[in-house]
Amino acid sequence: MLTQKALLAASRRPGLRRVVTGTPVTRRVVDRFVAGETLPDALAAVRALAADGIAVTLDHLGEDVTDRRQANRTRDAYLALLDGLAPLRLGRAAEVSVKLSAFGQALPVGGDDVALELVRPVVEAASAHGTTVTLDMEEWRTVDSTLAVLAELRREHPGTGAVLQAMLHRTEDDARALAVPGSRVRLVKGAYREPASAAHQDKAAVDAAYARCLKVLVRGGGYPRAGTHDPARIALLLELVAETGRAPDTYEFQLLYGIRPDEQVRLAAAGHTVRAYVPYGADWYGYFMRRLAERPANLQFFLRSLATRG
Repeated sequence: MLTQKALLAASRRPGLRRVVTGTPVTRRVVDRFVAGETLPDALAAVRALAADGIAVTLDHLGEDVTDRRQANRTRDAYLALLDGLAPLRLGRAAEVSVKLSAFGQALPVGGDDVALELVRPVVEAASAHGTTVTLDMEEWRTVDSTLAVLAELRREHPGTGAVLQAMLHRTEDDARALAVPGSRVRLVKGAYREPASAAHQDKAAVDAAYARCLKVLVRGGGYPRAGTHDPARIALLLELVAETGRAPDTYEFQLLYGIRPDEQVRLAAAGHTVRAYVPYGADWYGYFMRRLAERPANLQFFLRSLATRG
């Protein structure tokens, strides 16, 4: 069976990308984690989730762009997405998440400046539509760049959110810096293959780091958002909000589209704000491989689908 490290490595290998995306049966499994390849597909998923009282953050899939024209297309896709969301009148119940590497952050010359230039109109459009943007965090070498773009965007759009990955050694310090009024932070475990010099390598250490970072965020002055499906982490957030007396509109649970949907509905019915991370688009390969790597159950589901494709 493929290991987690092998799957994470595969998420960056173009040759395997062609094999996986060219297998028709893969589509059956991808549909569990991805809301479709088109904007109408994504909007249909939003309407279904909203009917269950679940908010959304939408991710137009794509990353590691090294061509300015492709980065421009990412900007345009998000502007179209925000225009598509407007008639639903969901306000902040429907926000968007962006990866700066899809906006040109990885360009060999001036990538940071290009990413800021192209993501700024998306943030401005989101504000005009009464919602917000969250900057997803990618591999460890991009953290400083992403946080610098965040700081610049928050000058005029303070609701712009960030993601922190608990597995990185630096994240507890970053959490302290961002646990301030107006700041919106999604805390996740981390889904990239990182070196030991930058990140914890075993599950117990990552779990402990997640707990420390979540405590910093909940006890701070910002708006913490726990990105997790782990019952223990869900219970920890509930304990912390009870301890601090936080009102239900001052924190969120964030879960991935297609994973533990019954738990999403249960939490929402109990009065908590629940936001599903809804990815869509044709460039789903990297996202899909990281979801397989995260949980053995996801990989087992994929392998069973392959075994029964006839």
